[in-house]
This record gives sequence, C-alpha cells and structure tokens, in this order.
Amino acid sequence: MKKIIAVSFLFVFISSCNIFSTLNSNTSIKPNESFVLGNNEHGSFKVVLKNISNHDLRLVMAPISGGTHSPLIVAPNETVNVKADKNTALIIENKSTEPANVALKVTGDIGLSMGYKN
Repeated sequence: MKKIIAVSFLFVFISSCNIFSTLNSNTSIKPNESFVLGNNEHGSFKVVLKNISNHDLRLVMAPISGGTHSPLIVAPNETVNVKADKNTALIIENKSTEPANVALKVTGDIGLSMGYKN
C-alpha cells in the first residue's frame, strides 16, 4: 500500500511540475521593432510560434556571446517549431509598418528574459 501511495504521489508531483515548464503567450510587436526572448544565461528551449499577423516576420538566433545565425521568414498564419541552444536568444523581427502578433508556446528552460528593441 505504501508503494502505491508513493508511486501515486511521485506521478502527481512530476505531472504538476510539467505544467510549470511550459509558457504560453500572445505577444504584440510594434512596427519596426523586435521581441527578444532569452537574452540571458539559460538552458535550451523550444518554441512553437504562429504568426497571427498580416505580414511576414523574421526570426533569428542570437547567442548572448555575440552574432546572429539561422534566419527564418515566417509567413502570415504559418506555424514554425524552433529550438534555441543554451544561452541563445530568439529574436522576432517585425520590419513592417503595421503591428505584429504572435502566439508562442515555449517549453524547456523558461527562465528567459523577455523584452523589446528598436
């Protein structure tokens, strides 16, 4: 009986922790600005991003040590899966004259900084 209780407790504990390792967000980005996710020291994370705007968005990876790589254009209503390495930010660029909106689902290390840049 003790084993059943212990296993049940462990299952509930692990399941409840999984809730906190996911971040869901609908994010707005002003015209000609960028949203930066993870510009701090962190582990790897994955993002499911849906462009819910009327125009293309550009994604780029930016290691906190400098530089950028892996640019990707996301068309309107397109959903992409992106994996960011340890200590690498995901930059979502809105180069349009209209506001942009994205739906984000982040898993993995979610201790990520979030901010905007011009």
